Amino acid sequence: MTEAAVAQPNPLQRRTIQTLASAQILSGLGYASTVAAGSLLVASISKSEALAGLAQTFGVLGAATMALPLANLTRRGGRRLALSSGYAIGAIGALVAVIGGTSRLVPVLLLGTFLVGAASASGYQARYAATDLAGQHDRARSLSLVVWASTVGSVLGPNLMAPFGQFADSIGLPKLVGPYMFAALTLSLGATVIRFRLKPDPYLTSIASTSEAKVNPVKVPTKEVMAHIRSHPLALLGLLAIAIGHIIMVSVMVMTPVHMAHYDVSLKIIGLVISVHIAGMYAFSPIVGILSDRWGRPRVIQIGAVILLSSALIAGTAPPHDHVRLGIGLFLLGLGWSCTLVAGSTLLSESVSSHYRASAQGTSDLIMNLSAAIGGAVAGLIIANLSYGWLCTIAAVPVFVLLGFATRQTLKRQTVQS
Repeated sequence: MTEAAVAQPNPLQRRTIQTLASAQILSGLGYASTVAAGSLLVASISKSEALAGLAQTFGVLGAATMALPLANLTRRGGRRLALSSGYAIGAIGALVAVIGGTSRLVPVLLLGTFLVGAASASGYQARYAATDLAGQHDRARSLSLVVWASTVGSVLGPNLMAPFGQFADSIGLPKLVGPYMFAALTLSLGATVIRFRLKPDPYLTSIASTSEAKVNPVKVPTKEVMAHIRSHPLALLGLLAIAIGHIIMVSVMVMTPVHMAHYDVSLKIIGLVISVHIAGMYAFSPIVGILSDRWGRPRVIQIGAVILLSSALIAGTAPPHDHVRLGIGLFLLGLGWSCTLVAGSTLLSESVSSHYRASAQGTSDLIMNLSAAIGGAVAGLIIANLSYGWLCTIAAVPVFVLLGFATRQTLKRQTVQS
């Protein structure tokens, strides 16, 4: 399919977006409901709050580990094979977590949360699937719509913990395995939707007229992929935007409740601040996509970097009890992340050759998830030895680097156009 043909509005692209969004809602509902349940379940079994974070850590590591295998599955058999496999593995992981929670075996529970991370990896790669058949002028908007669909699961998922916990209790199982039972159901439905509705496959359709359709090795070495990205400045900018935006978002977000708890702020207020942050992450992503298409990806990355720096300044100077200022800072943190994710993901996808596209996308998700794991761990050390203000200051340093690189690419683009 030629670029001219893909650029025109077509029923296939609309069906693709609708299918991906539906799967995102289903998977998001299940995955979001397990985030808090996993930590609470580990703590209740191990009798140690210090180990509670292992559930989230293993989930993030699972997403990072599955990023490249899912990308290789995309190259071999298309998005249907890769995304449905990730959701299915996540559903199996949820059942393993139910077994681990019921038998009170922490290693089995953590194995389950690790496998559930595969669903998260599929969720991330679904945004790239939205760009396969999109044209130059609506590529970012298509990606942003799939990101926006995650809002439903992120908001509603945690609220379903209680009813499914009661259901688990009614059949003689621990309440906290209820969310994992729900996740097994929704992830299975997500895999089914992708398997039977994502036809024809958007990735295979997009490369049908390229050399990639004829020569399509199962795996491209990561070193070769990174060399290709580094040789294309716009692709490198896209990758840096994704990684750096994710580092500051995760590191500041996960430590904000700890900062607020120093003043004995109620859980209700802390939850409200985090909810505002999630709204900033997802609610405005379609607008971010439209602006990325109109103003250009590097310009929106610039805007995202400025918003992230503003967030670090506002949140970093807020005392623990000032939930209004912290709420504003966390909202801007989510909005800046949305700008870097949507514009960066779109820029990376369109700046690499079709031969490297799926592998580059998988590599970006691997780096993004590893950044989240490292960022969260380092943030804890900074909070323990310095302060929340210092965390925000240190997290802003790589954002300044991103802003400088984005500005340089924007100026070079303007020079070429003039």
